[in-house]
Amino acid sequence: MMAHIVILGAGVGGLPCAYEMKAELSNDHQVTVINDRDHFQFTPSNPWVAVKWRNADDISVKLEPVLTKKGINFIQGTVTKINAEDNNLVVGEDQTVDYDYLVITTGPRLAFEEVEGSGPDGFTHSICNTEHATAAQSAFDKLVDNPGNVVIGAMPFASCFGPAYEFAFILDTALCRKRIRNKVPMTYVTSEPYIGHLGLGGIGDSKSMLESELRNRNIKFITNAKTTKVEDGMMFVDELDDNGDVKKQHELPFTYSMMLPAFKGVDAVVGVEGLCNPRGFVMIDDNQRNPKYPNIYSAGVCVAIPPVEATPVPTGAPKTGYMIESMATAIVKNISSELKNEELTAVATWNAICLADMGDTGAAFVAIPQIPPRNVTWFKKGKWVHAAKIAFEKYFLRKMRKGSTDPFYETYVLKLMGLTKIDK
Repeated sequence: MMAHIVILGAGVGGLPCAYEMKAELSNDHQVTVINDRDHFQFTPSNPWVAVKWRNADDISVKLEPVLTKKGINFIQGTVTKINAEDNNLVVGEDQTVDYDYLVITTGPRLAFEEVEGSGPDGFTHSICNTEHATAAQSAFDKLVDNPGNVVIGAMPFASCFGPAYEFAFILDTALCRKRIRNKVPMTYVTSEPYIGHLGLGGIGDSKSMLESELRNRNIKFITNAKTTKVEDGMMFVDELDDNGDVKKQHELPFTYSMMLPAFKGVDAVVGVEGLCNPRGFVMIDDNQRNPKYPNIYSAGVCVAIPPVEATPVPTGAPKTGYMIESMATAIVKNISSELKNEELTAVATWNAICLADMGDTGAAFVAIPQIPPRNVTWFKKGKWVHAAKIAFEKYFLRKMRKGSTDPFYETYVLKLMGLTKIDK
């Protein structure tokens, strides 16, 4: 039987998954990628885009040429409805696509509406996608021309804190190079219970190392911060105590602000009864399958995983690149097993591995497994991480343009860290 596998989303999870799927399956089976953009974006480089160290074209790959070359179908469009009972979905207003297996790798919907006045349509900027980061470039120019207060951080229910730290340090470096950092007071505002929590309960010495980095760069910080409202040039923040009661209320004036929003599931996915949790993240079993619809798999930021621990201001657990790579590989192996009428055995290893740039230095961490207690806890800082992230960006984009199925993190990032291979 010929199977049609549809992969919804072509990001850091979806595009490698498509390459691996096509390589794994025989030509009797069809693979189709559906994406709302005509290009792949290398999301980890977005903080560099916002300060004009990169442009959108530098970190993008046109999808149709590379997918066609690999014999993978490509449809550009927004999926407006998933008919899970009938095994089809609707693209745009009326294009129907049937599938035997659906792989959801959409990433999140950015829930700016949860904090009044936030987001690019409000008064704060975002680096969650390249369009937002590109829009932030003009605001960076204005800040350089007219220096003033800066507020960087993460909103309640945020789950991916690394990019917020990255951007605070990258912006600090960019302003130092412009010789105007002394005119720009900076405050880091985060829903984490402490600096370096990262949605992971901390990793090794991340608390003291990141606190030290913020202090060394003269960046003030507020933790347990519940941002309640943003107005033009003013952010309102309730600082909570460990019991969740308001400890102090802050009114923070700003000339420039970048705040990471909470994530939720995309509309079409949320609209399928029994597919998602209350915030719209796809529920999966150990084999990456949805329990109600076993021919629907999911990987990446859009999957539901529990927070590491309860925090006074709600936080989520991040899904880092190595983890996403592991999920995608497990999906490919399990769909292949199903098509051969074999038992599903592939299980993703949810280990957290990250390279975080700090502008002129960087931090790298490993948490195995992600949720403590852990077998491996490793957190290091140094200029080598900054160089490694630049090299990794080039490596990843080159592989995406060539349609390579190499396990990127396993073959590159772990070697950069001087670590041995970790089984996925």
